[in-house]
Amino acid sequence: MRPIQTLVTFAFRWGMVENMRNSKGRSNPAEEAPFEEVMERLETVVEQLEEGDLPLEQSLAIFEEGVRLSRAGAKRLDEAERRVEELLAAGDELQTSPLEESEAEEA
Repeated sequence: MRPIQTLVTFAFRWGMVENMRNSKGRSNPAEEAPFEEVMERLETVVEQLEEGDLPLEQSLAIFEEGVRLSRAGAKRLDEAERRVEELLAAGDELQTSPLEESEAEEA
């Protein structure tokens, strides 16, 4: 089994993923960073985990960071997709409007 698969299996068994879901109240710096930076850091995180050379606690911390980065990136992509859909729906009227905070949270 690859190191990343072992870590994911361990995280699920011990409820780490559920704990990460419950940490939504924490500030997530990835949500503020440009999309490209988020993706670059996520690639680095995946590479570090796949190497399998880190101690367990450090692997878990990096895994948690990767989950936050992944969610932030997915949120940005969803927002971009929504804006493109708005542009296409507007037809000749090229207009966009920023998402309301409540709409962004629903995604």
